[in-house]
Amino acid sequence: MKKKYLFCKVRFRSTYDEEIFCWCIKQISCIKYFEKISNEFYLFLKGKKISNRDLDNLIGIFYRYKIDMKQLAQFQTEQNKSWFYDNKRAFWYKKVFGK
Repeated sequence: MKKKYLFCKVRFRSTYDEEIFCWCIKQISCIKYFEKISNEFYLFLKGKKISNRDLDNLIGIFYRYKIDMKQLAQFQTEQNKSWFYDNKRAFWYKKVFGK
């Protein structure tokens, strides 16, 4: 079951780190809006499907900020399976699929 939002618990490490994180999130077209509560962000999605570009950007941001990447597994489709799931050598594979 696909969630309507992604949960991000983030620890920022520099003065502008949070601004950079928010700017990056705003650039991802599948994100409708986000809410911040303390150091937790809720990224609300526009729909159930996301583009490969958006997924790639989410992978990069989640990896960089050490956000739980398992929630990205819900975006696997037949169209992206070859690069997203079948690519077991990818730096994100174990963090997303846990295998």
